[in-house]
Amino acid sequence: MTVGVVYDPIYLEHGVRGHVENATRLTEVMSMLNGSNIREKLAFLSPYKASIDDIARVHTMEYIRYIETVSSAGMASRWLDADTAVSSSSYQAALYAAGGVMTGVDCVMKDEMDSVFALVRPPGHHATSNCAMGFCLFNNIAIAARYALEKYRLERILIADFDVHHGNGTQEAFYNDSHVLYWSIHQHHLYPGTGKIDECGEGAGKGHIVNIPLPPGCGDSEYIRIFDEILMPVMQRFEPQLVMISAGYDAHWADPISTMQVSITGFARMVSRLKQIAQQYCGGRTILALEGGYNPQILALSVKATLEVLLGSEEIEDPPGFSPMKVGEKDIRDILDSIKKLHCL
Repeated sequence: MTVGVVYDPIYLEHGVRGHVENATRLTEVMSMLNGSNIREKLAFLSPYKASIDDIARVHTMEYIRYIETVSSAGMASRWLDADTAVSSSSYQAALYAAGGVMTGVDCVMKDEMDSVFALVRPPGHHATSNCAMGFCLFNNIAIAARYALEKYRLERILIADFDVHHGNGTQEAFYNDSHVLYWSIHQHHLYPGTGKIDECGEGAGKGHIVNIPLPPGCGDSEYIRIFDEILMPVMQRFEPQLVMISAGYDAHWADPISTMQVSITGFARMVSRLKQIAQQYCGGRTILALEGGYNPQILALSVKATLEVLLGSEEIEDPPGFSPMKVGEKDIRDILDSIKKLHCL
C-alpha cells in the first residue's frame, strides 16, 4: 500500500491564541508521526495553492474576497463569528488547505498513491457557499470533490463524514447533486443543529444525502453497526469511483467538545470499512481531509491509527483504550429503522 500525507508548515500559521482549533493539533500529529516507525512508510507531499477559480467551485466570489480582505487587514486576529477567527495568514493557509486535498486527489487519480491523508487546517466541512462557521473558512473536501468531478470526469464520489458535528457546508454543496453521495454520522442536536434524517437531498440529489444523527453516549459498537447496516448497503447501489473522508476525531470519549464514547480502535474500524469500500469499488482510491479532534494527544494517536489501517496493519495502538464511562449499548433501532425506510434499504 502506498500512502501519502499532505502537510505544510503554513497550516500552523492560521488561527488565534487560546482557540480550541489551534496549531498544537498539527504539531502533536507531526511529532507523533516523526517519532514512530510509521514515518518511513509514508510519502510526505507538499500541497499546491488552490486558485480562486478552484475555491469558486463551491464559494461565491464575494465571500472569497471577504475572507481575503479580513485576513489581510493587518490585524493580529479578527473574529468572524463566536467560533471562527482569522489571522493575517489565514487566507493563504486556507488556499493551501483546499489545495492540499486537491493534491491528494491528483495523486490517487494518477495512481501515484493508493490513499492520501491531507493534514490541513483550517478545517472545512462547516463552511457554506457564503459563510465561515464552525472554525471553517473554505470547504476543503467539497472543493476537492468538485475538482475531481470536473478534471477526472468522475460521476460518483462518496464523501463519508465521521466528525462528531454534521458537515452542513458539505451537505449544502451537494444537496441537489446526484454525483456526490454525502454520508454523515454525527451527534444529534450538537452544533450546527443540521443533519436530521429527513434531510436527504432534493431534485437530482434526492436520496444522495444520508444523515445518521445519534444520541449522546454512542461508542464503537453503535458506530460500526451503522456502518454495516447503512453505509455498506448504500454503497452497493452507489458504487463510488472515489472515496473521500471528512476525518474528524472529536467523537472520541476524551475529546472536550462532545459526549460520544468512540475509541481510537473504533476510528480504526470505521476507516477499515471505508477502505474496504474503496478497494471494492474504485481500486482503493481514498482521500482523507482532517476536520475536528480537539484533544491533541488523542488526535495524534487517532491519525496514526488511521494511517496504520491504510498501510494494511492489523495491529492498532490504542493506549487510552475504551471509554471508562461507556455502560451498555444505546438502543438505536428506531434510528436504523427510520433511515432504512427512508432510503429503501
